Amino acid sequence: MTRRSLILAGGAMLLLPTALHAQGAEIGTAARPLKIGVTAGPHGQVMEKVRDIAARDGLVIRIIEFSDYIQPNMALASGDLDANSFQTQPFLDQQVRDRGLKLVSVAKTLTFPMGIYSKRLKSTDALPQGGRIAIPNDPTQGGRGLMLFAQAGVIKLPPKADVSVTVADIVENPKRLRIMELEAAQLPRALDDVDAAAINTNYAITAGLQPTRDAIAIEGANSPHSNRIVVRQGDEEKPWVKKLVSAYQNDEVKDFVAKTFAGSVIPGF
Repeated sequence: MTRRSLILAGGAMLLLPTALHAQGAEIGTAARPLKIGVTAGPHGQVMEKVRDIAARDGLVIRIIEFSDYIQPNMALASGDLDANSFQTQPFLDQQVRDRGLKLVSVAKTLTFPMGIYSKRLKSTDALPQGGRIAIPNDPTQGGRGLMLFAQAGVIKLPPKADVSVTVADIVENPKRLRIMELEAAQLPRALDDVDAAAINTNYAITAGLQPTRDAIAIEGANSPHSNRIVVRQGDEEKPWVKKLVSAYQNDEVKDFVAKTFAGSVIPGF
């Protein structure tokens, strides 16, 4: 048996095969738990609930937390994970195109409306001339942030702009705002240094921000950015995938999300 290790971003945690992962053992058993990658925060919290529900159906889940959006897909593609649950369909599509990953979504999970936050301002109208705003620096999420600022009337984008839009595509920037592109997980910390930032809800909640209370602008409930459970191509019809989806798309999960996140996270199923 070969020994492989995965160093998780932001830490020295190692994922190493052990003797328990006996060759030929069925995925999702005590001998070979189903390894699912999530980002820290709400995705991890919800997956813990899913793990408990799945256990009733005999599916054993091991949750692996990551601190960025890139490594969970690379770990899945390389075989260090069996599935992940953290990303929207547009982000997955971009990753597949850019990196040639053979990954596919199998189910919707949660919608995390992106919000604009500020420690200095009460509305986007109050952004000063020459002020600084921040957006995620990763594909699709950066475009999503720009689209949110455009919806708030701060900048203007091309009429048919989508999540692939970049800073270079901005048509009008009447306040001459300076736009910083930062790692998504770092955006809450950047609020001390910028006038406003577009922050993904999972990172906002982790930082103690309440989207429905603290955001000065937020995506509507009809946001197309529902998150997905993702597996490698060829695994879509595996029995463990069906058990995982069934455990996730469960009324108990809906109740848990409603009570835990008070409307800031919306079930997409």
